[in-house]
Amino acid sequence: MNETITKFGWPDTLIGESDHWVVLLRPTQVTLGSLVVAAKSDATAFGDLPAQAHADLAIITARVESMLRKAVDYQRINWLMLMMVDPHVHFHVFPRYEGTRQEAGLELDDADWPGPPDLKAATPLGQGQIETLRDWLKDIWATTP
Repeated sequence: MNETITKFGWPDTLIGESDHWVVLLRPTQVTLGSLVVAAKSDATAFGDLPAQAHADLAIITARVESMLRKAVDYQRINWLMLMMVDPHVHFHVFPRYEGTRQEAGLELDDADWPGPPDLKAATPLGQGQIETLRDWLKDIWATTP
C-alpha cells in the first residue's frame, strides 16, 4: 500500500476494498461515517490511473454511498479530492446531514450544514472508537451490494 493509505491507518481502518481501491474509516471524523477512499496505485494524478481503476471507482462509489445511506441516512454526500498534503490519489468522503448522528457512544453534528465542511473541526478518534466504528461500517459493507 502507498504512503497515503498507511497514513490513514491501514490496515486498522480498513472497511472494504476492490482490486484498485481501499475504503478506510477516516481517523478524524468531520461527520459520522467520514471515510477515505484511496487508490492502491502509486499515481499522484487522477488522470494517471489505469482505465480499470476508473471503472472500478464507479462500483466503489455506488457501494460506499449505499453503505453510508444505511449507516447514517445522509442527505448529501461530499467527495473531496484534495491531495495537498497526501500525494496519492484519494478522496475524503463526508456524509452530510442536518442535525446529529450517533453510534458507539460518539455523537456528531454536521456543524456546517448546509455549507462546505470544516475539515479542521474534525473529531479525532481513539483506538477503541476506530475499531468500533470500523467494525460497524464493515458489517454494513458486507451486506451492501
